[in-house]
This record gives sequence, C-alpha cells and structure tokens, in this order.
Amino acid sequence: MNIDYLIIGQGLAGSLLAWELIQRGCKVVIVDNGQENASQVAAGLINPITGMRFVKSADVDTLLPTAKHCYFQLADFFQQEFYVEKPMLRLFRSDGELANADKRLNTPDYQAYLGDMQFPGKTLDNLATPFGFMEQKQTGYLLTEPLLSCLKTFFIAQDSYRQADFDYRDIQLEPSLHWQDISPKQIIFCEGCQATQNPWFSYLPFQPVKGEILTLEHQTELPDKILNYGNWLIPLNDHRIRIGATFDRENLNIQATEQGKNDLLNALKQISPGLTHTTLVSHQANVRPCTQDRQPFIGYHPKHDNIAIFNGFGAKGSLQIPWHSRHFADVLLNGFPLSKTCNIQRYLEYKLCLCLQAKLPLLLTPLTYIPAGKACTPAVSIFSHLRRHETHFTA
Repeated sequence: MNIDYLIIGQGLAGSLLAWELIQRGCKVVIVDNGQENASQVAAGLINPITGMRFVKSADVDTLLPTAKHCYFQLADFFQQEFYVEKPMLRLFRSDGELANADKRLNTPDYQAYLGDMQFPGKTLDNLATPFGFMEQKQTGYLLTEPLLSCLKTFFIAQDSYRQADFDYRDIQLEPSLHWQDISPKQIIFCEGCQATQNPWFSYLPFQPVKGEILTLEHQTELPDKILNYGNWLIPLNDHRIRIGATFDRENLNIQATEQGKNDLLNALKQISPGLTHTTLVSHQANVRPCTQDRQPFIGYHPKHDNIAIFNGFGAKGSLQIPWHSRHFADVLLNGFPLSKTCNIQRYLEYKLCLCLQAKLPLLLTPLTYIPAGKACTPAVSIFSHLRRHETHFTA
C-alpha cells in the first residue's frame, strides 16, 4: 500500500499531526501498540505563566490562540468538548513569589494573563493562603483521553490506523522505504519516551520525567478554579479532583508508587486540611518526553531524509503541539523552512562529536552535550570533513 506518511505513535503529537495531514488531503497511517501512553495520563494543563518567577511561556501569544482554535475545531467535528477554559488560582508559597507576581502585574506583556492579586490576610474558603494568591487568566485543561479516543475512532474509519508492536528492524530504508506491506514517502516518529531507544534519534538529548497523578473524591467545598500550589489541582466536578504531578528523573517506569501517592496527598493537606479525608479513585503514572533545552525535537534524520521525528513536547504538549503540527505540515507539504528553535539540526554538532569520539578517540577529550554553534575547539576544524562523508553517520 502506497501512502504519504507513516506515523509511529498515537499520543497527542502523533494524533494531531496525523489529523492535520489528513485534513490537507494526505494519505496517512498511524501505528500504535494500543497501550496507555503519557498523553492519556497527562492533565493537559495550559498555563501561560509558569515557575516561581512567573515567566511567560515562549511564543504563548502565538501558541495559545492556535491551540484553542484546534481544540474548538475538533469539538465541532466530534460534537464533544475537549478543552475546558478555567481560571487558575496561584497560591504563593513564599514572600519571594509574592514579590515576583507583583512585579509581573506591572509588565504590559503579562497583563492579559494575570488577574487580581490578594496579599496576605485575604482568605479563601478551606484553603491556606499565608502568602497571598493571584488569579491567572487564559488557563485551562485538555481532556486528552476522550480526544485521543475520538481521533482513534476517526483514524480507524479512514483506514488510517494499525494496532501493532512496532519493531524498528521491520523498516527497510533501501532501495525504497517500506514497513510491512506499506510503502510511505516518509516515516515520522511520534513515540514519546520510546524515542530514547530509537536507532535513528536516540542521540538527541531527551530528559524523560516520570509523573504520578491522583484522582480523588472529596466532600470539601473548593473554588471552581484550577489551583497551583507547587503541584496543581483540577476540579472535575463538585466532589472529584485530579492532583499532580510528581517529578522523578531516576525511576523511569510507569509504576504508580506509595511514595508518589503520599507526596501528593501530603502537599494537598498543606493547602487544605479539609482534604485530609479523601477517597482514591485512580492512581496513574507515566513518563513525559522532556528535552534538555525544553524545546521540541522536530526534523529529518541527518542521513535519511525520508525518516523524521516530531516529539519532545514534555509538559507543555497541549499548548505547543497544535501550532507545531501546522508548522511541520507546512514544512512537509509546502517546503517551508523549519523553525530553528525546534529543528533537530541544532544538535547535529552533538551527533558529530559522538562520531568523532568513536572514530578519533586519540584526538579528542571526552565531550558533554554542546548545542550547535558551540562545539569544542578540537572538533570544529573537521566538522566540514565529516559532513562531506556521511558514512560517519550510523543508523
């Protein structure tokens, strides 16, 4: 079967890219093993202002309108709501956070995303706010699990879905691209943290992070707003909430742990003693495909331009993926240049350094990760030589 694009992975990245390409008339097949992935577990939070210093997410003025348009378009198509717009209350944890928030309130670029700030002394029902709090605007969350379920049904109806355990060894690159009975023009890997095992893209500096999330039943009256208190709380209805997420770079598995559950519950009790008595509905864990520079990994393999990657969106996938899906579709179909911030070319010199270490161990000292343009001095003089001799690139 001849197709345009074979997409590996039906998480949010693979699903929205496949949707975008199908809308543009492409023949697409998406391959997935059918198991729970990080997108299905994720809270799907969209929060334009993050961190203790209240920093506006890069390009949020462009990313957020595109994300909303995408999710509202999907809601119209499937006649089902997927994106829930809901304000967020940021509960300050220190005087420093209060000072940082006060500073941002006077910054014009931030005013569309920040609401009223309450100094210490103002109270909220059933919430401890010793350092005050602030309302954040244009926040919300994506219902990722029902969205991915609807898209899977759509792909199946289009004959664009195959459930299979994908094996890299089944790919034939020469003389033409093949996987099983499919002959695609391009294979695009959207496989989340599995990319660390991908023989063509494992050189990219992923920094996977395990996160655990709880769904709880409760009887405490809470504001109908997302809460951010170092962790987050999403009110699903009057008596059900989701809380998360833990942050673990060491134990990269999908096992839910007692330690993770206790950490989340203890943090919750600090902000609301009334939530001491809750009933556990579900406890989930998965691994997010975060990256070292917090930018996505998109682009073509340096030797095989018929295989590509669309990955690395980490905790901001709900915000970033819709715009990047459109952008990459423009790159693939219309020859648009790929944005430098997400282009994996920025790590080409890193891969070249690995080649140099393997081929010329006596000429180079050990190398750590170095972004493109900042390679070590001994390597720079022969980068052009390696670029002329692509056999230095293995799979």
